[in-house]
Amino acid sequence: MSSQIDHLLDEDRRFAPDPAFTAQAVATAELYERAKADRLGFWGDEARELLTWSKPFTEVLDWSNPPFAKWFADGELNVAYNCLDRHVEAGNGDRVALLWEGEPGDSRRITYAELTDEVKRVANVLAGLGVGEGDRVAIYLPMIPEAVAAMLAVARVGAIHSVVFGGFSADSLRSRIDDAGAKLVITADGGYRKGKVSALKPAVDQALADRNGSGVQETVEHVLVVKRGGNDVEWTEGRDLWWHDVVPEAPADHVAQGFPAENPLFILYTSGTTGKPKGILHTSGGYATQTAFTHKNVFDLHPESDVYWCTADIGWITGHSYVVYGPLANGATQVLYEGTPDAPHPGRWWEIVEKYGVTVLYTAPTAIRSFMKIGRAVPHRFDLSSLRVLGSVGEPINPEAWVWYRSVIGADRTPVVDTWWQTETGAIMVSALPGITETKPGSAQVALPGISVDVVDEEGAHVGNGNGGLLVITEPWPSMLRGIWGDPERFVETYWEKFADKGGFYFAGDGARLDEDGDVWLLGRVDDVMNVSGHRLSTAEIESALVAHEATAEAAVVGASDETTGQAVVAFVIIKESYLAEHAPEGLANDLRLWVGEQIGPIARPRDVYIVGELPKTRSGKIMRRLLRDVAEGREVGDTTTLADTAVMSVISAQVK
Repeated sequence: MSSQIDHLLDEDRRFAPDPAFTAQAVATAELYERAKADRLGFWGDEARELLTWSKPFTEVLDWSNPPFAKWFADGELNVAYNCLDRHVEAGNGDRVALLWEGEPGDSRRITYAELTDEVKRVANVLAGLGVGEGDRVAIYLPMIPEAVAAMLAVARVGAIHSVVFGGFSADSLRSRIDDAGAKLVITADGGYRKGKVSALKPAVDQALADRNGSGVQETVEHVLVVKRGGNDVEWTEGRDLWWHDVVPEAPADHVAQGFPAENPLFILYTSGTTGKPKGILHTSGGYATQTAFTHKNVFDLHPESDVYWCTADIGWITGHSYVVYGPLANGATQVLYEGTPDAPHPGRWWEIVEKYGVTVLYTAPTAIRSFMKIGRAVPHRFDLSSLRVLGSVGEPINPEAWVWYRSVIGADRTPVVDTWWQTETGAIMVSALPGITETKPGSAQVALPGISVDVVDEEGAHVGNGNGGLLVITEPWPSMLRGIWGDPERFVETYWEKFADKGGFYFAGDGARLDEDGDVWLLGRVDDVMNVSGHRLSTAEIESALVAHEATAEAAVVGASDETTGQAVVAFVIIKESYLAEHAPEGLANDLRLWVGEQIGPIARPRDVYIVGELPKTRSGKIMRRLLRDVAEGREVGDTTTLADTAVMSVISAQVK
């Protein structure tokens, strides 16, 4: 990747920390010094400070059998107790835990005392159904408070939850239930999505339908159903239970038992296009430590005054770490929103920010670019003055979107923290710290205190400042995945085999560059790097160039097979409505081709630029580039079940023809 074009590194805007912000910042430069002096001692201190242990640990890390790590292994804790009971016991039971907003406009304010009471009752229901330590529970719910309560109740009894995103199909749900061997499924009749009820229980019924002759053993004994959508559902007597029938009637007393720090907490399946689902396994003590630490310091959390909002669905790792475990372990007050950003109107998110006085907002670059497409007039209709920290997650953010986010949403004053991490890492690994770091639009910046990353070449050698390569993690970290559920060989092969001779480099699968200061610039997945006539080009840098054009709201770039160049650059571009109001679209595709050539170089000029109305996105906001690659190469479009709008690909295919 050393021959990578340096377009992203031409970005020279810098934003120094505001001295007034720095004066009250939670994070300090001393964190880096402590971690550098004694990395393991640093994590031990943070674990003791941030969490309550029922049995103190004496050993921070056991790395005697790499890559199978054990953190705080001889200690015991209850993760749900750390998220709930201890805040009530400290006198903060009346603090609001969840400010829930339903898509239709209904809302609920749930205090820590109320959430603790609900979780205790659900834990007793689970125990009554025979669910205990080590059992697996599949959770298939919309973004409602019961989803948070269900996860915490499963953790409370020492069981393992597998949250399946509510947009997944019955087949996807079945494969995850089967792989985990789930004993219980917690679901809802349905949830609201874009003004309509999206049914959930019928997918559960289909997933659990008779498997005669399939060779798969049925493990699910009960289905616990929350009534949310009011849609008609079929009922299997003896198996199905209504949440509202059994939870309120359950005892409110439940003592949180301590479990070993390495007790599994959850399995989360990463989306793949083919083959067996890949269940990423996370355990308790190390994961809770790093999620609490990063949530506190990356978002400058002041729990007594902040209103925090992470827009992710709980079906993704961001929802696990920065909607449930990190915020609640820190006693935060947070917003939970059921619907989409544009329902019932395009200003819905900003309306919520104004309504609840949101101070910290954490969302995806895709969402930010979607708002750029609509224009600044919509957010400007709302009072966003409460916002003081903005965060980005999910994919590399291009500099123009970063600056727009800070300027239009943050009124040119809020720090923006662009965070890099993965399902596998469990928590944020690379990010600026607000009040400490001089921020650079488009750069993830530096490894957090206690985290060791590097950018290396194919042989594992450090590439040096100003060069690109492969992003690796060089030392074990507390929230690291502990394996792939039921498949330790796949775990080793997928993440550790490439640099096995380096004594334990974790290869993240992402390409990155180090700038002249040694800061990290993410270039996207290595499989999103194109090889055009022997030159390695990053989709992220070409997309960044396209979005820097005044006409472009959003862009997605893929590599398509080409007889002449090996791979050719193909771009799909959404045009800003404000631009179309003043300019004719004729010739714009060619103008954009030439623009990329001017911005980066002729080698990066797209072979084709398609002007489209939408891009294929999952409900978490990620662009499904493999589907665009199908279109670019003239193939039949693959599986679209994970898309937020499955009709999008038909529209794009028609536009391309």
